[in-house]
Amino acid sequence: MSEITEAGVVGAVGKELFIGGKWVGAEGGKTFAVRDPATGRELCQVADASPADGMAALDAAVSAQADFAAMAPRERGEILRRSYELLTARSEELALLMTLEMGKPLAESKGEIAYAAEFFRWFAEEAVRIGGDFATAPNGSGRFLITRQPVGPTILITPWNFPMAMGTRKIGPAVAAGCTMVIKPAAQTPLSMLALAGILAEAGLPEGVLNVLTTSHSGTVMEPLIRDGRARKLSFTGSTEVGRKLLEQCADKVLRTSMELGGNAPFVVFDDADLDAAIEGAMLAKMRNIGEACTAANRFYVQRGVADEFARRLTERMQALPMGRGTEEGVVVGPLIDEAAVTKVSELVSDAVDRGARVLTGGATVDGPGHFYQATVLTDVPQEARLTHEEIFGPVAPITAFDTEDEAVAKANDTEFGLVSYLYTSDLKRALRVCERLEAGMIGLNQGMVSNPAAPFGGIKQSGLGREGGKFGIDEFLETKYIAVAL
Repeated sequence: MSEITEAGVVGAVGKELFIGGKWVGAEGGKTFAVRDPATGRELCQVADASPADGMAALDAAVSAQADFAAMAPRERGEILRRSYELLTARSEELALLMTLEMGKPLAESKGEIAYAAEFFRWFAEEAVRIGGDFATAPNGSGRFLITRQPVGPTILITPWNFPMAMGTRKIGPAVAAGCTMVIKPAAQTPLSMLALAGILAEAGLPEGVLNVLTTSHSGTVMEPLIRDGRARKLSFTGSTEVGRKLLEQCADKVLRTSMELGGNAPFVVFDDADLDAAIEGAMLAKMRNIGEACTAANRFYVQRGVADEFARRLTERMQALPMGRGTEEGVVVGPLIDEAAVTKVSELVSDAVDRGARVLTGGATVDGPGHFYQATVLTDVPQEARLTHEEIFGPVAPITAFDTEDEAVAKANDTEFGLVSYLYTSDLKRALRVCERLEAGMIGLNQGMVSNPAAPFGGIKQSGLGREGGKFGIDEFLETKYIAVAL
């Protein structure tokens, strides 16, 4: 294998729009820059789609829908299987590409490529398991025939923090179900999606089934597609604020929606917990993806008897984390995605300190180049601090002590969000009680990671609608049709 270089992996990716199976320039030849968040250096220019480009992509998806829906499920599954194999074979190059555009350490990027590929493997198997039903009418006069059919052309919008996995988590079930797609990756990290489009084409995905729009003005390009009415579903991963706006737009034509929105995950540690395991879980839940994850532990509630020891040990671990560019060996804390992200984290920490929180480590930005913030531990964080109610999306662990189980549950549930909660205890009865009381779509019980392609991912309250992954993920791309048969 030839040597993998930064210039080589960037140069190998298409920089144009992918519409109807072809790479095409944006209207007027417009482009925008993709930058390395660790250095601020421009990596390349990619096509900047216009509303007209967006409509061309939707036209291609609509045109391809009937033939793709008629394709044999096994054939659709084989396309996903070949794509899984290509992703796996090219994991080194794809991981480097991801680190360059997003900033996460190379080891984490490799982990994401493996995770992303698993969605294709999982849904390759689900493609041939789309079932239905047959029943006798209660009065015996007829039969009920139940079938599942593709919902139709879909619009997919993915975030910048997991630029490959959030794509495969949506594309996998759409392909398995027989839906064509228009997908828009985040402007900060479009290269991973462009690389993925090339892989799917190589694996045999028919022209027009997947169409990729890169753009620096998402709302202007995507709203007309949503309101057009020919697309019948929207799947979005991103902030709750944007999700609310998209739901309003979808209401106009009554589009099916899947929404994986914001999180504010509590991490609850009882005094009977295995503290070694709790610290390991805390590091994983907090520092995965530099804290830039909707599943990241956002608030740490630790029972008073072990709160000081937990804070001391977590501080030691956070202080020891190497910071730097994600391509450097051993780096754990890479840059945040952009300067706005650094500003927000700084404001949240300052607000907490102003309200009485103490900084045990970190608590400051790092001089450039790049968008870095120190790994931070805060203690004595009051419930009214902004970071107990807002997503931090950075390497900050705020700790608050609690006394009783009821108090812990009340604080954990004191949020509009309900994506994931983490719980550490050695008491089986308490574990079951608290898991049932926590208001979240996912629970990490004595573990700091919940994401798995074979499990349903999603939240309740204002963290979203629907589920992605597992046997439930394909349901979001299927309609149920009932056929009444008279005898």
